[in-house]
Amino acid sequence: MSRIGKLPITLPKGVSVQVDAVTNETLVKGPKGELRMRFHPDIKVVVDSGVVRLERPTDQKRHKALHGLYRALLANMVSGVSDGFEKKLELVGVGYRAQVTGQLLELTIGFSHPVLFVLPKEIKATAEQVKGQNPIITLTSTDKQLLGQMAAKIRSVRKPEPYKGKGIKFVGEILRRKAGKSAATGGGSK
Repeated sequence: MSRIGKLPITLPKGVSVQVDAVTNETLVKGPKGELRMRFHPDIKVVVDSGVVRLERPTDQKRHKALHGLYRALLANMVSGVSDGFEKKLELVGVGYRAQVTGQLLELTIGFSHPVLFVLPKEIKATAEQVKGQNPIITLTSTDKQLLGQMAAKIRSVRKPEPYKGKGIKFVGEILRRKAGKSAATGGGSK
């Protein structure tokens, strides 16, 4: 991980990083918003004219691991406030629907009741339904971790089953499909 930690992060235009020396809290501001994160006290964040570097005090295994971790988290924060992140979920099944009203996501996915999700204010959601195609939910945010966690939580409500593939899956996700009973070889009982 230390090789990742040594890589400098170049700041895109319009992105600024401020570090509080006392609490080691880092604030990243950009055109899409701002993110805060408190770093471990051993890891030092250095900002030099458009480039951010992270420094560790020793070459201990623990410090090397923290160095790479916090460098990756800071790089995600910088790309989040400049470009943002997006996850797309596809609802596969007859009669499956999604509807977004403000921060409320309503899913009709084969249960006797609709499933409701209250989305955090940092996440924006849209649902699109094209006739003849599966509904697609698009989640966008500046916070990569929160976005991935929310997408995984939505997917866990109705995971794709292995026989027909019905359920909620990520767009582009490749599912391992199983053959049904008809693929069994050999005869029955005699």
